[in-house]
Amino acid sequence: MSRIDETAPFLPVRIALATISDTRTPETDKSGDALAARVTGAGHILAARTIIKDDANAIAAQLAAWIEDPAIDVVITTGGTGVTGRDVTPEAYRRVLDKEIEGFGELFRWLSYGKIGTSTMQSRALGGVAAGTYLFALPGSTGAVMDGWDEILRFQLDSRHRPCNLVELLPRLKEHF
Repeated sequence: MSRIDETAPFLPVRIALATISDTRTPETDKSGDALAARVTGAGHILAARTIIKDDANAIAAQLAAWIEDPAIDVVITTGGTGVTGRDVTPEAYRRVLDKEIEGFGELFRWLSYGKIGTSTMQSRALGGVAAGTYLFALPGSTGAVMDGWDEILRFQLDSRHRPCNLVELLPRLKEHF
């Protein structure tokens, strides 16, 4: 159950979005458009947006650049989380992550199971933290993007969510550096 404390202030976070695809263009990126609309509609700042080919080196390089950018708090990618040969987003993420947030992928698949049944096992959605930046990899379908945002990320990236949220932890993510 997600609860929003309307008496607490909303703190927008700066979010970078990337669509991972060999075929999508800015004109055909429906999943990216849906996510961008949700991010800004929730009151957050769309700090950057791009499309990256299904190439682990290119994905990891863009993630690393955004992780180093102090103007970005969160990175969300769509696509490349399946099991085919071109699906390399989780491998790219693991090159840059300091910590994986296992519960994100588990929760995403649990929620997805109610909609697509056992096909959810094909999703390698994941979340993590790298040098004080949150990273989340969602599947590329528009439905998966909406589920990931609407049912998980919009709450965890809302500073008013109780009993806790990821925003309140942002200042503490670099404690070990």
